[in-house]
Amino acid sequence: MVVSILGLKEVYVPNRGEQRAYVTFLVLWVLVTTAKVLLASQLTLFVDEAFYWQEGQHLAAAYSDLPGLTAWLTRLGVEVFGDHRLGVRMPFLIMGAALPWMVAGICTRWFGVRMGWRAGSLALLMPLSATLGILAVPDVPMAIAALLCLDAGARLLRGVGAGGALLLACGLLMGALSHYRFIGVIVVGFIALVLLPEGRKALRDPRVWIALSVGLAAWTPLMAWNLDNQDAGLKFQVIERHPWAFQSEGLLFLVIQPMLVTPLLFVAMAVVASRGLRNVQGGFHHLQWRYFALVGATSTLLIFALGFFTDVERISFHWPLPGYLALLVCVPALLTHWSRPWRRALWVLTTLGLVLAMGYYLVAASPGLREQLAGSKYYPRNFAGWQQLSEGVREELAQMPEDTQVLAGSFKVGAELGFRLNDPSIKVLPHELNDRHGRTAQLALWKLISDGSRTTPVLLVLAPGDQRYRDLLQRYHKVCELVGPLPPPKVISLDHGFQRFLLFRLPAEKQQGPCVTPAMAWVETPLAGQAVGGALEVSGWAFKDGVGLSRVELLLDGRSVGDAVYGRVYDVRPFWKISTDPQHPNTGFDAKLDTSGLKPGTHWLGLRLHGNDGSVETWAEQPFEVQ
Repeated sequence: MVVSILGLKEVYVPNRGEQRAYVTFLVLWVLVTTAKVLLASQLTLFVDEAFYWQEGQHLAAAYSDLPGLTAWLTRLGVEVFGDHRLGVRMPFLIMGAALPWMVAGICTRWFGVRMGWRAGSLALLMPLSATLGILAVPDVPMAIAALLCLDAGARLLRGVGAGGALLLACGLLMGALSHYRFIGVIVVGFIALVLLPEGRKALRDPRVWIALSVGLAAWTPLMAWNLDNQDAGLKFQVIERHPWAFQSEGLLFLVIQPMLVTPLLFVAMAVVASRGLRNVQGGFHHLQWRYFALVGATSTLLIFALGFFTDVERISFHWPLPGYLALLVCVPALLTHWSRPWRRALWVLTTLGLVLAMGYYLVAASPGLREQLAGSKYYPRNFAGWQQLSEGVREELAQMPEDTQVLAGSFKVGAELGFRLNDPSIKVLPHELNDRHGRTAQLALWKLISDGSRTTPVLLVLAPGDQRYRDLLQRYHKVCELVGPLPPPKVISLDHGFQRFLLFRLPAEKQQGPCVTPAMAWVETPLAGQAVGGALEVSGWAFKDGVGLSRVELLLDGRSVGDAVYGRVYDVRPFWKISTDPQHPNTGFDAKLDTSGLKPGTHWLGLRLHGNDGSVETWAEQPFEVQ
């Protein structure tokens, strides 16, 4: 409310409800921001983050996978805050911390102070927006850009002014430098303005078109990169990445969305969209409400529809965030029409969603907790093992000649090792993973794709988990073609072998001879998670192309319990058609273990594979339950 002091000056004094909403927001902001900084300081860099760091060390106007802003921000972070993971993430954490204030400001302008702080609090609790900034990814600046454009559009509906046009230009500029996907934000915003009479009036103002021209010009670096590189980036983002054919797996995308924003908040945003698009009594026919509903509903529904035709292999659950933010602005006003129990339930569920989201990052950052997810589909492989790998690489390099070069099996290994070894120029082998993530063209520009030829010793680092198991043997043979027969590897295994790395010391010249690969194995019994009691029957197969295996050692909870009988007839060649193990078809093994002395609960069965070339390779473990 506004009060007059001595009749001279009017001062706004917040009422009790506004003060309470502000204090709640401020406490939440401090707690959530502190938690995000702590998590970001402990969480290993995600593989994409490591590649953005690598791009930041090779500064350019644009890159094969993205416009330049994300890479520039990672470079700014390490230059200002230090060359460590928190330094990489700090610019993104700052933007993530600013986002709830922006949501609160937009909502306050159109729905009042108390509604504004509540909208900001919801932005701090909704898992998708609350966790923004923990990772150094382009979605952070893109979300900020979307909010700038959303705010500008709402202002322009009231009347075109220099401030609104400038805000629009800034948002369009930032979005164009963030991601190809921002084109969708522009299209949706334009549709919303065209559908509203006030929007069409605003679009007739030349100041709006000047702002649009600035936004259009911001795409120039990305378009120039594509023109110089046969449209490699554009082809990847629009054509190569997506099947553009109906996939029933897209239904999972729809099912998971209410979980990511929490169910009741999802319902509230759906109601906001529905009522905002219709002429409803009770204060809902609000111009800006209709605008926010149009932007949010159009954006979200379009992405939901595309989910059935686009990439389902890589992470895409965060794509609807700009639309959710537009709808979130109106949710507090809607909640005033809900009963108190439903309002409380929404706040409780949203808070629980935040706790679960933060909990997942905590698990990924904690080796002991992360190990508990080994073997499940939720195992955070892309966060696991990079510190242990870098330590193992340093140990190997210390025992090799000074001119030894590191060679990575894929961009993931190259970027992660590059960050930890402070070497952004580690070469990588050709890999379909590089192609699937749109990084091949960029690596080629940096001249970091190796054909396997060399004049100095090389430490080759492979991550078997980067490949589907059914394609792993073919990948090993492809590596042989590039670098020659593979010597006995050093194995770095963690989380019961669900993250493994193989380190090979290669001589200065490519060796001739038949392909020697790492060992391959499979445990057929017991099945993963099988309940057992008394004697445990163990069986399976194992082979090693080029030289064969001499023995298969059994491990129980990491301890050796003797050898399996190896050499039983088990012909795997009908499936592994290219296998060259000289001992085929005698590659089966079996054993019997006494589990009577084991405590009830989960135990882990592992293999240690001994090659005829002297190699010793630890295989992934298999869980079973002792009753």
